[in-house]
Amino acid sequence: MLPFRSGCSACWSCLVWLTSIALFVLIAASHVSGQSKGHKKKTRASATPSASPGEQNLTNIPLPIGHEAKGLVLPDFDGEGHLRGKFEAGTAHRIDEEHVGFQHLKITTYTPESQPDLRIDMRTSVLDLKTRILSSQERTTIQRSDFNIAGDSVQFDTNTRTGRLIGNVKMVITGQSHLTAKPTTNE
Repeated sequence: MLPFRSGCSACWSCLVWLTSIALFVLIAASHVSGQSKGHKKKTRASATPSASPGEQNLTNIPLPIGHEAKGLVLPDFDGEGHLRGKFEAGTAHRIDEEHVGFQHLKITTYTPESQPDLRIDMRTSVLDLKTRILSSQERTTIQRSDFNIAGDSVQFDTNTRTGRLIGNVKMVITGQSHLTAKPTTNE
């Protein structure tokens, strides 16, 4: 047998010691590899259209309570599977079972012909998952090709695509041609 550095030959105590170290390393390695399989690399969270077009995507946000996601993008489909809106949040966090908070939220709504319609910018907001009403107590801007409107707070119903701006509301109409056009009469 080969002598160890200390000069002793392989005795039972050394053999038991080496075996216990080897077993410890094997057990630790299998435990670490088992843990790493459970933890995934942190990526941008997103949602994809569900298999059932009638399923509402804004109620099924893939975010556990107390967790935060950066760069969350959520599509919003109607009952027939048509895209009616897209939510892009700088950060999103699940407040509780019924509420999700957003920071730097940009919403784009679409016409039935899938053309962009409204662009809504909110600094902070909270979505009630039961009523699907999005609320913000900070200045919010809504833009469309023919107008811009802003207010100090807003409530936006994602089902009906209607909203209510409150406080210091300012609207700028940019496409006035259809407002000043004289109606044609057949005489």
